[in-house]
Amino acid sequence: MRTRYSLLRWDDVVRARFPRPEWRRLRDVPALLMRLRRSGYQRALRKEARRFATIIVGVHRIYLAFAALSLALALVAALLAPAPLVPWSLLAVAPVAYAILALLMRLTRGKPLYVAHLVDDTAFTHDHAAGREATMPDRLAAFAARIRATEGTADEIVVIGHSSSSFLGAQVLDLVLATDPGFGGRGTPVSFVTLGSVIPWIALDPEAAGVRGALERVAAAKTIGWLDIRASWDWLSIHLRDPLTASGIPSPGPDRPAVMRVRIEDLIEPATIARRRWNLFRMHFQLLMSSRNPQAFDYIAFVSGPEPVHAVIERCRREPARARCRDGHDVV
Repeated sequence: MRTRYSLLRWDDVVRARFPRPEWRRLRDVPALLMRLRRSGYQRALRKEARRFATIIVGVHRIYLAFAALSLALALVAALLAPAPLVPWSLLAVAPVAYAILALLMRLTRGKPLYVAHLVDDTAFTHDHAAGREATMPDRLAAFAARIRATEGTADEIVVIGHSSSSFLGAQVLDLVLATDPGFGGRGTPVSFVTLGSVIPWIALDPEAAGVRGALERVAAAKTIGWLDIRASWDWLSIHLRDPLTASGIPSPGPDRPAVMRVRIEDLIEPATIARRRWNLFRMHFQLLMSSRNPQAFDYIAFVSGPEPVHAVIERCRREPARARCRDGHDVV
C-alpha cells in the first residue's frame, strides 16, 4: 500500500505576518478586541470553549498589560532623571516604552506564554474571516485544483485539517465543489478529517460569512465523509459540540460530522502527561504524533495504515457508541 501525502504550505504567509511590528499590534489589538466584544463574539466563544477563550483573550490582556507596564517604566525612568533633564527625558518616554515592549514580547514569544504568536495568529484568523488576508485565496484555489485532479488516480482522497487548517480544509473542499459539484461521487471516496479543530474560533466572527458558507456547503455534500477527531484534554482546540452547531450553522444530521474521541492516556505515558500538561502547544500537536498504544488512535497508522479512512468514518457514523469512536479503542 502506498500513501501520497501532499501539504498545503503557508509557512511563508506565517513568516510574513508573524511577528508583526509592535506599532501594528498597538494599533490593531485594541480595535480588534473592541469589535469582537461589541459584536457578542467573545461571549459566544466563551460559551463554546471557555478554556480556549480564556487563553486567547488572556494572552491579549497580557499584551495590553505589557504595553501599560512598558509605558509606566519609561515614564518612571524619565521622572527619575535630574531635574534639568526631565523635560528632555519626557520626550523619550514613547520610544523607550516601545523598546521595552519589544523586549518583553521577544522574551515571551516562546513557551509557556507564546504571547506574540497567539496575538498575531488571532489577527490573521480574523483578517482571513473578513477576507482581508490577500495571500490565502490563491493558495487555497491552487490546492483545490490539485485535489480535484487527484480524483480517479487513487483508492481514496483524504483532506486532513489540524487546528487552523480545520477551517482551511473546509474552504478548500468548498472550492473543489464550486467547480465540480460531482466531486466524490464518481467512485473515488473523499473524506474530510478535522482534528484539534478550532472552526468556531473563526466561524463565530460576524464577518466570517464566507467561512460559514463553505462549512455549510461541505457539510451538506453527501459525497464527502467528515470525521471530527476530538481531544477534551487539548486546551487549544474547540470540542464540546460539533463544529457546525458550535458555529451557529444548522447541522444536516447527528453524523455530520461523525465523531471520534481520543484519550491522552492512550497516546503518551502518565509521567509524560504530567510533564507536558501545561505545555499547551506541545499537547495541541500530540494528535499528529504516533501513539504508545498500538490499539489506540495513531495518526501515522490512521493516514497510512491498511484500513481506508472512509471505512473508519462509516463505522463511526453508524456505530458512534462503539469504543473505537468514543476513545480510540477498538473494543466490541
